[in-house]
Amino acid sequence: MDVQAGEFVSVIGASGSGKSTLFKLIAGLLEPDQGQIWIDGKQSGKRLGKVGYMPQKDLLLPWRTVMDNVLLPLELTKENKQRKIAEIKDWLGRFGLAAYERAYPHELSGGMRQRVAFLRTIMTGRDLLLLDEPFGALDSLTKRKMHGWLLELWGDLQKTVLFITHDLEEAILLSDRIYLLSGSGTQVIQEVKVNLPRPRSPELIYEPEFIEMRKELERLIRDER
Repeated sequence: MDVQAGEFVSVIGASGSGKSTLFKLIAGLLEPDQGQIWIDGKQSGKRLGKVGYMPQKDLLLPWRTVMDNVLLPLELTKENKQRKIAEIKDWLGRFGLAAYERAYPHELSGGMRQRVAFLRTIMTGRDLLLLDEPFGALDSLTKRKMHGWLLELWGDLQKTVLFITHDLEEAILLSDRIYLLSGSGTQVIQEVKVNLPRPRSPELIYEPEFIEMRKELERLIRDER
């Protein structure tokens, strides 16, 4: 499988098919027994710190404010934080968090916490972002708002995203391509191209072309079982 620069690619599959393991391999948290992992056109040995990785839980530090949580990647890389303050404040505004710069995680809603965690991932400065079910723990209404928010921002992010989800609508709505991992142990990976024009909005899920694509994904998943 491959992901091109600037693409949004989703990975779906049954529990146990290896989605999170794949992300840990790419991030360098695990080492492969076989095969190769290439990043930026080069076979990559040591990968820790070369990608941005956001797990399902936001993992915000409860004793730090929103601003201090977002600054954490800069502290770890010993970058000059003061030079980034203006940029971070600009992003907080785009993320709808300008009024919460000094708030603590317990004062935020679930959707707001995920936005802070996403911004912290962006501040790693990495071009490739691994998002492991970032909206999976949210209720359906909040998740829908997050989809609309991310679709509005997508053109400005200029990032490459590999995204794990169990939500077929989410995968189709956000992605350029979808990889379906087999749960049968055959190591088969199927690729589905999402030929829906951008920019997109959450209302796209009601369009006939979208519904047909969801039916096709459901058929592919049934055939894998």
